[in-house]
Amino acid sequence: MATNRFPIVLAHGIARFDILREILMQKVGLTENELGDAFHYFKGIKSHLEENGFEVYHTSVDFAGSVDLRARQLSDQVNRILSGRTDDNVHIIAHSMGGLDARHMIVDIGGMADKVASVNTIGTPHLGTSFADFGISQGGHFVIKGLEPFIDLGGFNDLTTAACEVFNRRARDKEASNKVVYRTYASSEERDLVFLPLQLSWSIINRSEGENDGLVSVRSQQWEGELTGSDGSRKRIEQFRFPVPADHLNQVGWWDLQEINPVLDVLNAPKLAGEYESKIKAVYLEIAKRLS
Repeated sequence: MATNRFPIVLAHGIARFDILREILMQKVGLTENELGDAFHYFKGIKSHLEENGFEVYHTSVDFAGSVDLRARQLSDQVNRILSGRTDDNVHIIAHSMGGLDARHMIVDIGGMADKVASVNTIGTPHLGTSFADFGISQGGHFVIKGLEPFIDLGGFNDLTTAACEVFNRRARDKEASNKVVYRTYASSEERDLVFLPLQLSWSIINRSEGENDGLVSVRSQQWEGELTGSDGSRKRIEQFRFPVPADHLNQVGWWDLQEINPVLDVLNAPKLAGEYESKIKAVYLEIAKRLS
């Protein structure tokens, strides 16, 4: 059962793949409770944690906008969650760019460092990702600018290794001295087990950064072991390996066909999918129990 008294906020990554679900909710007027979370970005995670006594909230920020925009939107939702409560803090469990959104929010938006007890990131590119570097170098910047009148894709610029290096340097003093506990969870899989659309990016990242989850290297997911501020303040980053082999999609509860032997296990796919997704839910429950 739940042991922490603060609510848990789930923060999603860039270009959320369940965007059609979100649009459906808005158009039809369905609520979260009515639709459930079986097809949510965080597949079945919220309901599983709630069944175990935790208070959990989904958040929704811009599809692919800049990290500054997404951080402001996240802060608005955290403030709404805390409005009228005696609790004055939340725990954030963030996937992918959601971890950068949370970090930017805490560093750049006044008062938010006092409202977050911990940030727990899964698959977050704290050091950026060489796949974003590759995309930008191959003309991605022109695509982002060209589509600007129709859709904001500026967040992809914030995932480059250069952009993350600038932010990490700027944020170091505040992150080393604030009260927030930072934990990182990193995972990887071999290329043949990675979700098929992520196998090309896996290869690109593997060449320059080694083991990865198909979009982010393990090294980048881990961030740093310790932050040291210019005033000498020090903070340890609690680093964990995700206890289940997982690619970037698997990390939020989604199973894919690459996880099976296509010859021997195809008939057992539904059973294997359920077992695997249960393992991911169990990981999130352990993460929640670790919150302090």
